[in-house]
Amino acid sequence: MEEDGQLDEVAATGKRRSSTELMKRIVSGVVFAAIAIGLAWAGPKPFAVLVLVVVLFMSWEWGRVVRSSHFDLTLVVHAAAMVVAVVLSVFGLAALGLAVVMIAAIIVLPLEFGRRPLYSAAGVLYTGLPAVAILWLRASEPMGFLAVLLIFLTVWATDTAAYLAGRLIGGPKLMPSISPNKTWSGLAGGVLAAAVTAGLTGYFSGNPVAALAVLGLAMGLLAQGGDLVESAVKRTFGAKDASNLIPGHGGFMDRVDGIVTVSVAAALAALFVNARAPAEALISGL
Repeated sequence: MEEDGQLDEVAATGKRRSSTELMKRIVSGVVFAAIAIGLAWAGPKPFAVLVLVVVLFMSWEWGRVVRSSHFDLTLVVHAAAMVVAVVLSVFGLAALGLAVVMIAAIIVLPLEFGRRPLYSAAGVLYTGLPAVAILWLRASEPMGFLAVLLIFLTVWATDTAAYLAGRLIGGPKLMPSISPNKTWSGLAGGVLAAAVTAGLTGYFSGNPVAALAVLGLAMGLLAQGGDLVESAVKRTFGAKDASNLIPGHGGFMDRVDGIVTVSVAAALAALFVNARAPAEALISGL
C-alpha cells in the first residue's frame, strides 16, 4: 500500500510539472508572438532590431551546441557578420548583406580547422540567410508586413497543431532517431493547419485563398523540416535544447527553427517570381 501511495505521488508530481511546463510554453509563446507581430507591424527598422537580437542569441546558441563554447573568436566573427548583414538589409542592400554572410562562413572555416569547421560555417548560414530573407520581404512595401505575418502565422499554426495532434492522436513515430516525440499524425495535423491558416490569411486580406492554402501546405512541410534539421544538429552534439533562454521552449533556435527554413524558401521563391516586389509575389500565392 505504501509503495502504491509513493507511485501515485510520483505520478501526480509528474503531471504538475507537465502542466507547469505547458503553461510556461503557452505564456512565453504568446509574449514572443505579440512582440514579433508588433515590431513587424511597426516597420522594417523596428523589426530589424528584433531580428538582430534573435540572430545574435542564435549565434551564441550555435556555438554553445556545436563547439561547447560560450564565447570564442568564431562567435565574434559570426556575430559581427549578423550585425553588418542586418544593417545592410534594412537599408535596402540585402544582396550585400547576403555576401557578408557568405564571406563570414568562409572565414570561419580556417578558424575552426580540425574541430568540425563545416558545422560552425553552417551556423553562420543558418542564422544569416533567414535574417536577410525575412528583412528583404518585410522591406517590400506595401505587402511586406502581410508577407511576414503569413510566414509567422503559418509556422506557428504548424508547430501548435503538430504538438496537439501528436499528443492527442499519437501513432507511429516520424523520425525517432532524430526527434523521438514527433509522429506522422503530428506532421499531418501541422501541415493541414498551415494550409488552413494560409487560406484564411488570404480570405481576410482579399488575396487568392486556394493559392495561399497550397502555399501554406508547402510552408507547413518546410517548417516541420526545419524543426527536424535543428533537432538533428542538437542530437549530433548531445544537446536537448539550444539553451534555456525561453521558458517552456528552450532557446531561440528551438523557437524559430521553422521560420528559418520557411523564410529562406519563401524569399527564394519570391525572388524568381518577382524580385522587384517579393512580398506581393508571396501574398499572391506565387
